[in-house]
Amino acid sequence: MIERKETKQRMSRAVIHNGTVYFCGQVAKDSTKGIKEQTETMLEKVDELLESVGSSREKMLSATIYLNTMNDFAQMNEVWDSWVPEGHAPARACVQAKMAREALLVEISVIAAV
Repeated sequence: MIERKETKQRMSRAVIHNGTVYFCGQVAKDSTKGIKEQTETMLEKVDELLESVGSSREKMLSATIYLNTMNDFAQMNEVWDSWVPEGHAPARACVQAKMAREALLVEISVIAAV
């Protein structure tokens, strides 16, 4: 069975299948802030999504992080490293990508167990 949450024309906010949840890309709550603040509020949104489906940071399987510029890699990692529970780091990739809006500095896509 496939369960879709908050489905719109282009995407669903979350799709659950066989005990795994796939989240659409999450960006900062306020794109006027710097990389650290954007990363913090983006991860707050991930926390909210994980909780909404009965999952948690400890159950993350994979994360793909997109940065507007790799110059922000170290600062983003400072926030990321303090957010990920010790011993529960997911498989992760981080790449530079053109964002949908120039003000966005970071985006994340997460897959987790439920």
